[in-house]
Amino acid sequence: MAIAGRPEDSPAADSAADALREAAFVRLLASDDADSLAAAGLLGRALAERDVPFQARVTGRDTAATDDATTVHIGIEGGDLTLSRKPSASETAVGIARDLGGDPDPALALAGSFPTGFEEGSTLADAREHDLVEQRPGVTMPVDDLVDGLAHTTLVRAPFSGDEEAAAAALDGRDDPREIASLLALLVASADNATPRAAESVARALRPYTITGNDERMIDERPATVGGYADVLRACARERPGVGLALALGHDVWDAALAAWRTHGERAHAALDGATTERHRGLFVARVDDAPLATVARLLCDFRSPEPVALAVSETRAAAAASDEVNIGERMDAAAAAAGGDGDGSARRGRARFEDADTFVTAFREASA
Repeated sequence: MAIAGRPEDSPAADSAADALREAAFVRLLASDDADSLAAAGLLGRALAERDVPFQARVTGRDTAATDDATTVHIGIEGGDLTLSRKPSASETAVGIARDLGGDPDPALALAGSFPTGFEEGSTLADAREHDLVEQRPGVTMPVDDLVDGLAHTTLVRAPFSGDEEAAAAALDGRDDPREIASLLALLVASADNATPRAAESVARALRPYTITGNDERMIDERPATVGGYADVLRACARERPGVGLALALGHDVWDAALAAWRTHGERAHAALDGATTERHRGLFVARVDDAPLATVARLLCDFRSPEPVALAVSETRAAAAASDEVNIGERMDAAAAAAGGDGDGSARRGRARFEDADTFVTAFREASA
């Protein structure tokens, strides 16, 4: 059963809640992204409130069920129930959780929807009506410490990214939110190798929705902003998925989650600093070593790639990101097959594993031609 649509008026959400309500055991299988992780947390909390036993884990690929559990695949095809990321798995999970009698955490739901455009969802309107969030001047980050937030965020790629000392020097004692936002936008857009798309992409990190409400559904250590919360969830999904799930399920792991976020940001920006790049028609390739490839590809596409498709490649794995919907998943699969591996993805994102990087890149170029 595929589940999609708005939570309040989706018959599919109603039928999903009925299936989960009667389940003897539920297995939640989430893709390694913020939206899927948040959706797993929202469903898991609702199931726990009804005393329905469940297990949750994060994976980057489809996994076949091996028992009689009711399986929910989130952001991954398959399962007894499937929550698609179109428009947002988190939005759909909110509706299912409410149908189960739960009271879903609005901050978590918004953080999950942030990467896919949470402004279009009904959860934001509800949160604003109840004074749980407020849009303010400044920069989106999960912490109040400006140096920490600017150095480790993966929402932007700036000259100081990944380096706390450089971030502190760039701030030069500034603390006015409007001034800092303007400074960040200027530094991002004027950086060496910045593309016109960088000026557009940095806007996602400005004028954040600050989490203002003291709501019992929220985790004890409240993230500073919705987008910052999303950045932490996305980092945990890639660095420490167990911690990410615990965070989404409402456990007291905020310090561990922030540690994973800092590590992830440092690794991603260090990889970009040391990448060897090559440009082809329609494709920009970054050769990296040990790195969070999906994050590197996204940052490359948004801030550095002069071409519409960016590809981050290590010896045996790759991730791609595109500025438009161009069937990236299909291209990744075709190129990986030519290099003795396999790939998958969506219209704008993809991943692959293979035996030979050069063969893969050549095949991907041909598939993209």
